[in-house]
Order: sequence, then C-alpha cells, then structure tokens
Amino acid sequence: MPLHLRTTKDIPATPERVWAVLSDLDAYVEWNPFIPSAAGKLTEGERLDIRVQPPEGRATRFRPTVQAATPNRELRWLGHLGVRGIFDGEHRFAIEPTATGSRLTHEERFSGVLVPLFAKGLRRRYLPAFEEMNAALAARVAA
Repeated sequence: MPLHLRTTKDIPATPERVWAVLSDLDAYVEWNPFIPSAAGKLTEGERLDIRVQPPEGRATRFRPTVQAATPNRELRWLGHLGVRGIFDGEHRFAIEPTATGSRLTHEERFSGVLVPLFAKGLRRRYLPAFEEMNAALAARVAA
C-alpha cells in the first residue's frame, strides 16, 4: 500500500527565485534543516548524494536518481532502499506561480512491501520535516 505525504507553502517570491535557492544543492548545509547535505547534478538520469535528517529521527544517506529538473517548475528524484520494490520514495518539489509569488508543493510518494510497516512513523517524522524545510526555504528566499 503506497503512502503519499504532501505539504504546500505560499512564498512571496517569483518561481525563478524559489528555484534558485532550491536548486543550489551546495548551499543546503547553510539553511536546510531536513536535507542538510545534497550533492550532484540536477540533470535527469543523474544520481544525487542526499542526507536527510528528520526531527527526532536518525540521519539517512541515499543516492536517488533525478527524474525531473525543470527550472522554475519541478525537481523530482527517486530513491530505493536496497532493491527496487522493497521501499521506494519519489520526492517532489513543484513550484507554481501565484498572484503574490509562488506556491511550493513538497511531497513524497513511498511504495514497496515495507511501507505499511513504517507508514505511521513516516507521517509522524516526515510531515513536520517537510514543513520545517518549507519555512526555511521561504526564509532563505526572502533573505
């Protein structure tokens, strides 16, 4: 049974400005509480080196593959725990223009045979982590 976690944040800045901060992986260490380490090329098919740190959770490092990197619109990657189909996560950031700036949608779709075992903990830890990152991104964009 898949699990879908989704948050949104309205940011009073252009999609171009939001993208500039979101796509600067090297600077994540300066502002991102959820993904304090990210490296790689934002090119479809490329592998990234990501470390996530949810509040009250342990840090996890993985190497997802970029599925989409459309400037000013979408960043999406797919990671696997071990073999595909055991525990997979497709992480997505979508940026839409609004009358007052941008709307960021930050979501992840988990799938695989182990997801039901971890669903409650994922909701408890990852939704607050997404919200925390969204707020930090908005603050960074405003700075």
